[in-house]
Amino acid sequence: MRQKVEFISGSHTLSGLLETPESNVKFYALFAHCFTCGKDVAAASRISRALTARGIAVLRFDFTGLGNSDGDFSNTNFSSNIQDLIAAANFLRTEHSAPKLLIGHSLGGAAVLGVAQKVAESVAVVTIGSPSDAAHVAHNFAAEIDDIESNGEAEVNLAGRKFKIKKQFLDDINSYDTRHISKLKKALLVMHSPVDTIVKITEAEKIYQTALHPKSFVSLDNADHLLTDKNDSEYAATVIAAWASRYVPSEAATYHSTVAQGHVLVEEKDHKFSQHVSTTSHYWLADEPVKVGGKNTGPDPYDHVLAGLGACTSMTLRMYAERKKLPIEHIKVELTHTRDYKDDCDNCEQQNGMEAIVRNISYVGNLDQQQQQRFLEIADKCPVHKTLHNNVAVVSKLVG
Repeated sequence: MRQKVEFISGSHTLSGLLETPESNVKFYALFAHCFTCGKDVAAASRISRALTARGIAVLRFDFTGLGNSDGDFSNTNFSSNIQDLIAAANFLRTEHSAPKLLIGHSLGGAAVLGVAQKVAESVAVVTIGSPSDAAHVAHNFAAEIDDIESNGEAEVNLAGRKFKIKKQFLDDINSYDTRHISKLKKALLVMHSPVDTIVKITEAEKIYQTALHPKSFVSLDNADHLLTDKNDSEYAATVIAAWASRYVPSEAATYHSTVAQGHVLVEEKDHKFSQHVSTTSHYWLADEPVKVGGKNTGPDPYDHVLAGLGACTSMTLRMYAERKKLPIEHIKVELTHTRDYKDDCDNCEQQNGMEAIVRNISYVGNLDQQQQQRFLEIADKCPVHKTLHNNVAVVSKLVG
């Protein structure tokens, strides 16, 4: 699911895109794009989509003065990028869950290295084609540096686009060094291509040598700096997801409960619709679909009811088939729920409709007509079926 979001950084409104899996979110990641790029640059969008397909929610956004975000790029600098990342992390923390994984491409990589210690919940950092320090970016406009120093600003051409760079930008990037990398205290993955002509692979070596363990390096082989080949982006995302799973606990893994034998515990997850569901041996999520305000992180309440009946039906039929030595290879039960069921019911003319569960049972095997009829009768004898047909009392108590 893709959702356009906005949040405040300083005095500016920044534009972002939050991509979340259709089912359970393992954890949230924050992606920082390359210098003068934007959230929709191919590498950022492709890697984000690929990570989302693997259960990782990703927020990417336009830094101040770029893309759809407010502000004037000429008044920004590396420090403002850091501020924007902190604002993005705060947004995730408030609206969803703080980012556990920080990913940065090119100068965005230097930015996530710089902000990592300021996002306490983050446990892992990934750099892709990144310089070891912010000052490295100045080589992109080396011919104009003298003009910037003497005139206070200059117009530079970067990847076919014109930007105004002010002296304050140079002063700011030169104020940063690499000492924070040695104090990272988070798992680090450095990804770089040996044929990157924009940021040489020696920059990756500097990052790797400065950082303490745990740290990993993965070569992107023949990829260019912007990972314009979608196969390179897909590979990067696959590696990131696999690597991060070693260090980043999933959202589900952070929840623990003690449940008595035979009990089911249901507890709010996001104080909206998402619910933790636990038994003595199992854990899963319940939720509502997005169209009614949920996040679709798990089955809805009626899905649980239908699943209980369907599972019990299939189990009961299997036990019966084995006991009677019936030639049944496979059993399938498909269920639907309706609040206005009129087909095949008695007295429909006198009723406005009725609530019903429709259970379609199919099997692979060879049964005669009499066996089929008995097979259907056995389905109605499953324990959950009986419970639904009994006059069950639900006793509610407030226990504090």
